[in-house]
Amino acid sequence: MHGQDTQPAGTPSIGILMLESQFPRISGDIGCASTWPFPVYFRVVRGASPDLVVRKQAEGLLPAFIDAAQELVSEGVDGITTSCGFLSLFQARLTDALPVPIITSSLMQLQMVNQTLPRSKRAGILTVSASTLTNAHLSAANVPEGTPIGSTEGGQEFTRAILENEPELNVARAREDNVEAARALQRSNPDLGAIVLECTNMGPYAADIARATRLPVFSIITLINWFQASLKPPCYGNR
Repeated sequence: MHGQDTQPAGTPSIGILMLESQFPRISGDIGCASTWPFPVYFRVVRGASPDLVVRKQAEGLLPAFIDAAQELVSEGVDGITTSCGFLSLFQARLTDALPVPIITSSLMQLQMVNQTLPRSKRAGILTVSASTLTNAHLSAANVPEGTPIGSTEGGQEFTRAILENEPELNVARAREDNVEAARALQRSNPDLGAIVLECTNMGPYAADIARATRLPVFSIITLINWFQASLKPPCYGNR
Protein backbone atom coordinates (compact mmCIF):
# COMPACT_ATOMS: atom_id res chain seq x y z
CA MET A 1 0.00 0.00 0.00
CA HIS A 2 1.09 3.55 -0.68
CA GLY A 3 -0.33 6.62 0.98
CA GLN A 4 0.79 10.09 1.93
CA ASP A 5 0.45 11.75 5.31
CA THR A 6 -0.72 14.94 3.60
CA GLN A 7 -3.74 13.26 2.06
CA PRO A 8 -7.01 14.70 3.38
CA ALA A 9 -9.36 12.36 5.18
CA GLY A 10 -11.68 10.57 2.81
CA THR A 11 -9.35 10.77 -0.20
CA PRO A 12 -10.45 7.92 -2.49
CA SER A 13 -7.96 5.11 -2.97
CA ILE A 14 -7.24 2.97 -6.01
CA GLY A 15 -6.41 -0.73 -6.00
CA ILE A 16 -3.98 -1.84 -8.69
CA LEU A 17 -3.93 -5.46 -9.88
CA MET A 18 -0.27 -6.06 -10.68
CA LEU A 19 1.27 -8.62 -12.99
CA GLU A 20 3.92 -10.84 -11.42
CA SER A 21 6.95 -8.98 -12.75
CA GLN A 22 10.53 -8.11 -11.90
CA PHE A 23 11.39 -5.39 -14.41
CA PRO A 24 12.12 -1.97 -12.84
CA ARG A 25 9.16 0.23 -11.95
CA ILE A 26 10.41 3.75 -12.61
CA SER A 27 8.57 6.99 -11.89
CA GLY A 28 5.62 7.30 -14.25
CA ASP A 29 5.08 3.52 -14.36
CA ILE A 30 1.75 2.36 -12.91
CA GLY A 31 3.60 0.16 -10.42
CA CYS A 32 5.77 2.93 -8.97
CA ALA A 33 4.24 4.37 -5.80
CA SER A 34 5.65 7.86 -6.44
CA THR A 35 3.68 8.06 -9.69
CA TRP A 36 0.47 8.62 -7.74
CA PRO A 37 -0.66 11.70 -5.78
CA PHE A 38 -3.28 9.67 -3.91
CA PRO A 39 -3.32 6.39 -1.96
CA VAL A 40 -2.93 3.21 -4.00
CA TYR A 41 -2.95 -0.42 -2.96
CA PHE A 42 -0.94 -2.94 -4.99
CA ARG A 43 -1.96 -6.59 -5.24
CA VAL A 44 0.17 -9.02 -7.28
CA VAL A 45 -1.78 -11.64 -9.21
CA ARG A 46 0.37 -14.74 -8.87
CA GLY A 47 1.12 -16.49 -12.15
CA ALA A 48 0.16 -13.47 -14.24
CA SER A 49 3.44 -13.03 -16.11
CA PRO A 50 3.77 -10.35 -18.82
CA ASP A 51 4.26 -13.09 -21.41
CA LEU A 52 1.11 -14.96 -20.40
CA VAL A 53 -1.05 -11.84 -20.28
CA VAL A 54 0.22 -10.08 -23.40
CA ARG A 55 1.12 -12.96 -25.69
CA LYS A 56 -1.32 -15.65 -24.54
CA GLN A 57 -4.47 -13.65 -23.75
CA ALA A 58 -4.20 -14.22 -19.98
CA GLU A 59 -5.44 -17.76 -20.47
CA GLY A 60 -6.79 -19.29 -17.27
CA LEU A 61 -6.09 -16.21 -15.14
CA LEU A 62 -9.58 -14.75 -14.72
CA PRO A 63 -10.32 -16.45 -11.34
CA ALA A 64 -7.00 -15.20 -9.93
CA PHE A 65 -7.78 -11.64 -11.02
CA ILE A 66 -11.26 -11.81 -9.49
CA ASP A 67 -9.86 -13.13 -6.21
CA ALA A 68 -7.18 -10.43 -6.05
CA ALA A 69 -9.69 -7.71 -6.88
CA GLN A 70 -12.07 -8.92 -4.18
CA GLU A 71 -9.20 -8.80 -1.68
CA LEU A 72 -8.59 -5.17 -2.61
CA VAL A 73 -12.29 -4.41 -2.17
CA SER A 74 -12.15 -5.99 1.30
CA GLU A 75 -9.31 -3.58 2.14
CA GLY A 76 -11.58 -0.66 1.33
CA VAL A 77 -10.44 0.62 -2.07
CA ASP A 78 -12.87 2.86 -3.92
CA GLY A 79 -11.93 1.76 -7.45
CA ILE A 80 -9.66 -0.72 -9.19
CA THR A 81 -7.40 -0.78 -12.22
CA THR A 82 -4.88 -3.22 -13.70
CA SER A 83 -1.27 -2.99 -14.76
CA CYS A 84 -1.73 -4.19 -18.35
CA GLY A 85 -3.86 -2.81 -21.17
CA PHE A 86 -4.33 -6.30 -22.59
CA LEU A 87 -6.62 -7.08 -19.65
CA SER A 88 -9.46 -5.33 -21.46
CA LEU A 89 -10.48 -8.93 -22.18
CA PHE A 90 -11.58 -9.20 -18.53
CA GLN A 91 -13.44 -5.87 -18.28
CA ALA A 92 -17.00 -7.21 -18.51
CA ARG A 93 -16.42 -10.18 -16.23
CA LEU A 94 -14.60 -8.16 -13.60
CA THR A 95 -17.30 -5.49 -13.50
CA ASP A 96 -19.87 -8.24 -12.99
CA ALA A 97 -17.83 -9.72 -10.13
CA LEU A 98 -17.04 -6.54 -8.17
CA PRO A 99 -19.03 -3.97 -6.18
CA VAL A 100 -16.70 -1.07 -7.08
CA PRO A 101 -15.85 0.45 -10.49
CA ILE A 102 -12.91 -0.98 -12.42
CA ILE A 103 -10.88 0.18 -15.41
CA THR A 104 -8.88 -2.66 -16.91
CA SER A 105 -7.23 -0.88 -19.82
CA SER A 106 -6.00 2.49 -21.01
CA LEU A 107 -7.65 1.65 -24.33
CA MET A 108 -11.04 2.36 -22.78
CA GLN A 109 -10.42 6.11 -23.12
CA LEU A 110 -9.78 6.06 -26.87
CA GLN A 111 -13.35 6.76 -27.94
CA MET A 112 -13.53 9.72 -25.57
CA VAL A 113 -10.22 11.07 -26.90
CA ASN A 114 -11.59 10.88 -30.44
CA GLN A 115 -14.51 13.07 -29.43
CA THR A 116 -12.12 15.84 -28.38
CA LEU A 117 -10.45 16.00 -31.80
CA PRO A 118 -11.43 17.73 -35.05
CA ARG A 119 -13.38 15.46 -37.40
CA SER A 120 -10.35 15.29 -39.68
CA LYS A 121 -8.24 13.78 -36.88
CA ARG A 122 -8.29 10.55 -34.89
CA ALA A 123 -6.44 8.96 -32.01
CA GLY A 124 -4.00 6.10 -32.49
CA ILE A 125 -2.66 3.42 -30.17
CA LEU A 126 0.93 2.78 -29.15
CA THR A 127 1.30 -0.75 -27.78
CA VAL A 128 4.02 -2.98 -26.45
CA SER A 129 2.90 -5.80 -28.78
CA ALA A 130 0.89 -5.06 -31.91
CA SER A 131 1.28 -8.65 -33.07
CA THR A 132 -0.82 -9.94 -30.16
CA LEU A 133 -3.23 -7.02 -29.72
CA THR A 134 -6.29 -8.68 -31.22
CA ASN A 135 -9.70 -7.50 -32.34
CA ALA A 136 -11.04 -9.11 -29.17
CA HIS A 137 -8.89 -6.81 -27.00
CA LEU A 138 -9.94 -3.76 -29.00
CA SER A 139 -13.63 -4.66 -29.09
CA ALA A 140 -13.69 -5.24 -25.32
CA ALA A 141 -12.45 -1.65 -24.88
CA ASN A 142 -14.86 -0.27 -27.54
CA VAL A 143 -11.99 0.87 -29.76
CA PRO A 144 -13.30 1.88 -33.21
CA GLU A 145 -12.43 -0.36 -36.15
CA GLY A 146 -9.52 0.88 -38.21
CA THR A 147 -7.82 2.72 -35.36
CA PRO A 148 -4.11 3.16 -36.23
CA ILE A 149 -1.75 1.04 -34.14
CA GLY A 150 1.97 1.48 -33.60
CA SER A 151 4.28 -0.66 -31.53
CA THR A 152 7.66 -0.76 -29.81
CA GLU A 153 8.13 -4.36 -30.99
CA GLY A 154 10.79 -3.42 -33.50
CA GLY A 155 12.86 -1.54 -30.95
CA GLN A 156 16.03 -2.52 -29.14
CA GLU A 157 14.92 -2.55 -25.50
CA PHE A 158 11.40 -1.78 -24.31
CA THR A 159 9.26 -4.65 -25.60
CA ARG A 160 11.92 -7.28 -24.94
CA ALA A 161 12.66 -6.13 -21.39
CA ILE A 162 8.99 -5.90 -20.43
CA LEU A 163 7.66 -9.06 -22.03
CA GLU A 164 10.68 -11.17 -21.11
CA ASN A 165 10.35 -9.77 -17.58
CA GLU A 166 14.01 -8.86 -17.31
CA PRO A 167 15.40 -7.56 -14.00
CA GLU A 168 17.14 -4.61 -15.66
CA LEU A 169 15.92 -1.92 -18.04
CA ASN A 170 18.01 0.50 -20.08
CA VAL A 171 15.74 3.50 -19.62
CA ALA A 172 17.42 5.63 -22.29
CA ARG A 173 16.99 2.92 -24.92
CA ALA A 174 13.43 2.24 -23.79
CA ARG A 175 12.69 5.94 -24.21
CA GLU A 176 14.18 5.89 -27.71
CA ASP A 177 12.00 2.90 -28.62
CA ASN A 178 8.84 4.65 -27.47
CA VAL A 179 9.64 7.94 -29.18
CA GLU A 180 10.61 6.32 -32.48
CA ALA A 181 7.53 4.07 -32.47
CA ALA A 182 5.33 7.13 -31.90
CA ARG A 183 7.04 9.02 -34.71
CA ALA A 184 6.58 6.05 -37.04
CA LEU A 185 2.88 5.90 -36.13
CA GLN A 186 2.57 9.61 -36.90
CA ARG A 187 4.43 9.33 -40.21
CA SER A 188 2.14 6.52 -41.35
CA ASN A 189 -1.03 8.34 -40.32
CA PRO A 190 -1.16 12.02 -41.33
CA ASP A 191 -4.59 12.30 -39.68
CA LEU A 192 -3.22 11.31 -36.27
CA GLY A 193 -4.47 13.79 -33.69
CA ALA A 194 -3.56 12.09 -30.39
CA ILE A 195 -1.85 8.98 -29.04
CA VAL A 196 -3.21 6.57 -26.44
CA LEU A 197 -0.56 4.47 -24.73
CA GLU A 198 -1.85 0.93 -24.27
CA CYS A 199 1.03 -0.24 -22.11
CA THR A 200 1.01 0.84 -18.47
CA ASN A 201 4.82 0.86 -18.50
CA MET A 202 4.91 3.58 -21.17
CA GLY A 203 3.91 6.33 -18.76
CA PRO A 204 7.50 7.41 -18.03
CA TYR A 205 7.94 8.31 -21.70
CA ALA A 206 4.65 10.16 -22.30
CA ALA A 207 6.23 13.61 -22.08
CA ASP A 208 9.01 12.61 -24.50
CA ILE A 209 6.44 11.27 -26.96
CA ALA A 210 4.38 14.45 -26.71
CA ARG A 211 7.43 16.62 -27.36
CA ALA A 212 8.52 14.52 -30.34
CA THR A 213 5.11 14.35 -32.01
CA ARG A 214 3.55 17.60 -30.74
CA LEU A 215 0.41 15.60 -30.04
CA PRO A 216 -1.61 15.03 -26.87
CA VAL A 217 -0.63 11.74 -25.21
CA PHE A 218 -3.06 9.78 -23.05
CA SER A 219 -2.07 6.90 -20.79
CA ILE A 220 -3.33 4.76 -17.94
CA ILE A 221 -1.95 7.51 -15.68
CA THR A 222 -4.15 10.22 -17.20
CA LEU A 223 -7.14 7.87 -17.14
CA ILE A 224 -6.77 6.79 -13.53
CA ASN A 225 -6.20 10.34 -12.32
CA TRP A 226 -9.57 11.22 -13.91
CA PHE A 227 -11.16 8.06 -12.53
CA GLN A 228 -9.94 8.61 -8.98
CA ALA A 229 -11.10 12.23 -8.95
CA SER A 230 -14.67 11.13 -9.71
CA LEU A 231 -15.01 8.49 -6.99
CA LYS A 232 -15.47 10.95 -4.10
CA PRO A 233 -15.62 14.47 -5.59
CA PRO A 234 -14.48 17.28 -3.27
CA CYS A 235 -17.01 19.63 -1.75
CA TYR A 236 -16.49 23.24 -2.77
CA GLY A 237 -17.71 26.21 -0.76
CA ASN A 238 -19.81 26.28 2.40
CA ARG A 239 -22.62 23.78 2.87
